Amino acid sequence: MPTVEESLVAENAEKLTTADVGTTDPTEQRTGPLPKRTIALGTLGSLLILISAFGAAGILVHDPVLGHGPLSWLRYGHGQMLATGVLYLGFSLVVWAWVRLGRHVLAGRVAPRTVLLAAGCWIAPLLVSPPVFTRDVFSYIAQGTLPLFGHDPYVVGPIVLDMQSVVQNVHPFWQTTPAPYGPMFILLAKGVAAVTGSNMIAGVVLMRLVLMIGLGLLLWALPGLVRHLGGNLATTYWLAIAGPMTVVHLVGGPHNDILMVGFLAAGTLCVLDRKHVLGVFLVTLGVAVKATAAIALPFLVLVWAAHLGGATRGFNTRNFLRAGALAVATFVATFAAVTLVAGVNLGWIQALQAPTMIVNWLSIPTAVGEAVNTVVNVFVDTNKSWFVNTTRVLGALAFLAIGVRQWWLSRAGGSDAVRRMAFVLFAVAVLSPATLPWYLTWGFVIAAALPWQRRQLAILVAAAVFLVLTYSPAGEDMLYNWPFIACALAAAVLAGFSLLRVDPLGLFADRREELVDVNTPPADTPPADTTAKV
Repeated sequence: MPTVEESLVAENAEKLTTADVGTTDPTEQRTGPLPKRTIALGTLGSLLILISAFGAAGILVHDPVLGHGPLSWLRYGHGQMLATGVLYLGFSLVVWAWVRLGRHVLAGRVAPRTVLLAAGCWIAPLLVSPPVFTRDVFSYIAQGTLPLFGHDPYVVGPIVLDMQSVVQNVHPFWQTTPAPYGPMFILLAKGVAAVTGSNMIAGVVLMRLVLMIGLGLLLWALPGLVRHLGGNLATTYWLAIAGPMTVVHLVGGPHNDILMVGFLAAGTLCVLDRKHVLGVFLVTLGVAVKATAAIALPFLVLVWAAHLGGATRGFNTRNFLRAGALAVATFVATFAAVTLVAGVNLGWIQALQAPTMIVNWLSIPTAVGEAVNTVVNVFVDTNKSWFVNTTRVLGALAFLAIGVRQWWLSRAGGSDAVRRMAFVLFAVAVLSPATLPWYLTWGFVIAAALPWQRRQLAILVAAAVFLVLTYSPAGEDMLYNWPFIACALAAAVLAGFSLLRVDPLGLFADRREELVDVNTPPADTPPADTTAKV
């Protein structure tokens, strides 16, 4: 049954305009009581994920804690099935809490700091959790271990290590694959491996804490990006910090994308604030984690060039060349220094093709190739790789056209260039030969600072929920398990509609009351307690 609190939020959300969602100054918002139940609900969900992850998530092959103890039954058979069910229940509670918090945000009932409080409560349990919905962190540790034993992580995969405790926990798909990450990340991973050695539990926790540098950079940068891009800080925090893509994927995973997007967001803000060299330096560090961040640099050069124009408006070739030269010099000096300190070479550029081994339909070109192959196979037996490789080439050409066009349209610089940059980062994620769910965060963390309409936010909610569910808690691809995907899609759509209506299925419609607008309380009337049940 919906509470009075939820009904108030829903009715006020319906009254908000686009401007209310996107441009309201958060310091001027009227806020209500602390949504304790919502925060507690999400915290309970995260705790359930933490507990059940010891049986259902990316557990160690030989677990020194639970492997042979009285709780070892969680790792096998019916025990593992029970743990998986509890983990999905925990995820459902996190999503439910996030949607409830979103309705508070839409109604202007919570301040940005309240959103951060909720996000912190939901993130905290997952800082010490086994990896959930992925096993990538074991690859990170192994890739950091390689240079400690004199191996080039850009030439060989973890399989060459004489450390079974490290190698056996890497997903078999990646055991023979060189690292596709930049020197900055190899340096950090090497530091984690040097401290934790073969202790994989400590390695996972320490790696996650190191990656939280990216979360800290995001928290620093987002208020400034909101100021430049015209968004709403509470909405931005709700999307980029409290959402399941961050809480479950980037932190619970964890994934090094959070470090890359942290540097990207901080660097973008610095460039917008006319701290150009510092901004390019930070973005270059992001490139030294994952090469994707390099896509942002041409757009930030245009922002820099516009700042050199003084009273002159529009594109100025001289200013562009000057900004470009300074940006290139900053990039080369920074990247060379990081590469030298990391003790590696540029072999990682060739290793960037490793993700292309992944074949799934989250990549639009791959999906089109698979669909065409399926149709053709009705008439004649064919090799799927012919179609997939062809459509991937077409996808690359499409991305090139989109990227060049958006860059040219950004030549006036300013916030418009950053908005188009976010769109291009999204385009590269879905048009790449391979797309993994967390790739969508590349442009999303910048776009979160833009103004959003309520219905757009509902679509984002549905997308975030679906993208988490495309992988199993143990990190296996579920994209071709069609009954499961149908259920995941239904759950995602329900979550999206739940942002707009407290009771989207109409189960309690006959028991709702007419409620006053909390945004216009009577003068001199203290706020009522709205936590009671109807």
